[in-house]
Amino acid sequence: MTSPKVGFVGLGQIGAPMAMHLIDRPHGVTVYDVRHEATLPFLEQGATLVADAAGVARNASVISVMVRDDAQVRDVVGQMLPVAAPDTVIAIHSTIKAETAEQLAADASERGVYVLDAPVSGGFMGAHEGTLAVLVGGDEAALDRCRPVFERWAKLVVHFGPVGAGTRAKLARNLITFASYAAAGEAQRLAEAAGLDLAALADVVRHSDKVTGGAGSIMLRTTTAPMAADDQWHAILSNTRDLGEKDLQLALELGDALGVDLPFAALALDRFGKGLGL
Repeated sequence: MTSPKVGFVGLGQIGAPMAMHLIDRPHGVTVYDVRHEATLPFLEQGATLVADAAGVARNASVISVMVRDDAQVRDVVGQMLPVAAPDTVIAIHSTIKAETAEQLAADASERGVYVLDAPVSGGFMGAHEGTLAVLVGGDEAALDRCRPVFERWAKLVVHFGPVGAGTRAKLARNLITFASYAAAGEAQRLAEAAGLDLAALADVVRHSDKVTGGAGSIMLRTTTAPMAADDQWHAILSNTRDLGEKDLQLALELGDALGVDLPFAALALDRFGKGLGL
């Protein structure tokens, strides 16, 4: 298969290192960002610079879009569709509404162009190291054309289904991230009230999550339905429930003693077993 010409729109904190991994591909990479200064490192490395998003579509048949929000995605794709050649694939890496991706894909299909929603997980470090995960919704053949490009900056590419599925998966994944951040804030308030060193606690959290895998370590089942007693995971997750409920109760008792309100801990204790399917 002939190596496609690739383009990248949006050279921000995550987009720039993603695009930099494409510099030495056959045909290089065509880039655009509204901030001219963001394109200069790419010019120095031999990338092709264009004046707008439409210029990227004129030069490339596999195009990545990594801009801020739904409005910017709509604007960028709207510029590209009138000039994109049939069979062009536009992969949207921004986290947007699934409905936005679905509408843009419908608009694109009228012109013989494919839109994939392909948000990424792994943050700046993953982008820099080329180890991101890509959560993809859309046509599987179109994704196959993108895989050699994505694999330049990603270690895991997962196809979740039709357009919109990748975004819905990313929102579920980020729910874990940001809910845990809120819980971490609550834990820090408890630790501070107990006179503990917050930096040392953070070291312990990062170390143990690296060892255990964090929240992903309990995502063992393929359904959230109540678990049968003979389920292969019943014994393991029952033990997890017992330990978790014990420790959450102890944390709540410590909070009461120190006068620290722990609403996340109380909610977790109430929902913990059910969340495990027990």
